[in-house]
Amino acid sequence: MQDTRDPPSTAIDGTDETYRAEPTLDAESTAPEAGGIGTEAPTATGAAPTGAAVGAPPTRSAEPAAAAERTPPGESVSAEPAATGTTEPAATGTTEPTATSSASGLLQSLVELASGSPFVAAIAAVETVIATVLLGVPLSPAPAVVGLVAFAVYTVDHVADAAADARSTPGRARIARRYGDQLMLAAALAYGLALALSVAGGPLALGVALLPGAFWIAYASDWLPNAGRALRSLAPDGDLGTGVRLPRLKEVPVVGSAVVAAGWAIAVTLLPLAFAGSAALGSGSVGAAPVEPVVAVAVAYFFLRSFVDAELPNVRDVEADAAAGVSTLPIALGVARTRRVLYGVDLATAATLAAATATGVLSPGVAAALGVGLAASLAVTALAGRVDDAAVLGVAPDCSYLVVAAALAVVAA
Repeated sequence: MQDTRDPPSTAIDGTDETYRAEPTLDAESTAPEAGGIGTEAPTATGAAPTGAAVGAPPTRSAEPAAAAERTPPGESVSAEPAATGTTEPAATGTTEPTATSSASGLLQSLVELASGSPFVAAIAAVETVIATVLLGVPLSPAPAVVGLVAFAVYTVDHVADAAADARSTPGRARIARRYGDQLMLAAALAYGLALALSVAGGPLALGVALLPGAFWIAYASDWLPNAGRALRSLAPDGDLGTGVRLPRLKEVPVVGSAVVAAGWAIAVTLLPLAFAGSAALGSGSVGAAPVEPVVAVAVAYFFLRSFVDAELPNVRDVEADAAAGVSTLPIALGVARTRRVLYGVDLATAATLAAATATGVLSPGVAAALGVGLAASLAVTALAGRVDDAAVLGVAPDCSYLVVAAALAVVAA
C-alpha cells in the first residue's frame, strides 16, 4: 500500500499538510521537559517561581524574570498547583482525539468505499439471481459475470468523477483519488474475468456482457460535449451552431437515469437467457410461463426499479450537483415533486406485476416476492428529502433486492 497521507495538491479538506504535520517554532522551543503543553502558563499565572521549583529549562529565564517582578511574593506558592494541574489534561486532550479521529476518518472512508462499487456488484449479482428465478432458467455463471461487470463499471466511474463527488461522498472520493491507479487495475481485471466467463455462454453472452460498458461510455464519457465542440468549430461565426453546448448524458435529467436503468435491465435479464442457450423455460421453475411475456415483464420490472434506484441518490447529491452546475430531476422539479414522480414509477411497477399475475405470466408466489421488494422501495422513496443522513439514499434502495431474494427463497422452499 502506498502512503496514506493526502498530498497537499490533492487534499480534499483544503488543509495544508505542512500545517497539520509540523509544529510551530514556539511550540518546540517552549515545551516543558515533562512533555506537557501549556506554554502560556508562565505569563498568565506568574509561573516564574513554579518553573524554578519544577526545574524549568534555563532558556526561558528572560520572560519568567520579568513576570516575577510583576508578581507579588505571596502568589508564588499557589502557582505551582495551577501549572501542574493544567499540564497533563492539556496533553491528554490534544493527542488522543487526534489519533481517534484519524482512525475514525479512515474507517468511514473504507465503509464508503465498500458501500460503493463492491456493494453495487454484490447487489447486481443478487438481481441476476432474481432474474434467473423469474425467467425459470437454470442457475449459471451469469450472476458472477454481472457482478464483476458492475464492480468494474462503477469503480471506473467513481475514479473518473472523484473530484466532482468530493462534496457528496468525500470519503469515497478520497479513496478513489488516493488509490486511483490500483482501483483502475482492479476494474480492468474484473472486466477481463467477466468477459472470460461469458465466453462459456457463447457469442450472445459475450455481447451482453459488453453492453454495460458500452452504456457507461454513452452515459458518462465526453463524446457528446466533444461532438458539440466539433459542431461549433464547423459552424460559421454568428451561426446558431456556435452557441450549441452539449452536456454529457449523465448531466441530462431523466435521460441519464434511463440509460443506466436500460443497461442493467438488459444485462440482468438477457445474460441468464444467453447462458441457458434456449428459449424454452425449465419445466420445474417457480414462475413457469411462456418465455416471451415473462422476459418482457422481467425487463420492465428491472428497468422501472433501476430508474428509481438511480434517481434517489440524486436527492442526496442535490447540493453538490447544483454547485457543479449539473441538472438532475431533484434540481429541475424539487425534492418533493421528484418523490411524487418516483411514487408514480413504483406504482407503474406494481401495475405491471398485477397484470402479469392476472394473465398467468407470473405465479402468485413470485409476484408476491417481487411485491415485497416493491413495498420496501416505496418505503425508501418516502425517505427522500426527509432523512437527516442523506447517505442512506445511496445504499437503502439497493437493499430492497435482498428482501426480494429472501422472499423468493421462502417461495421456492
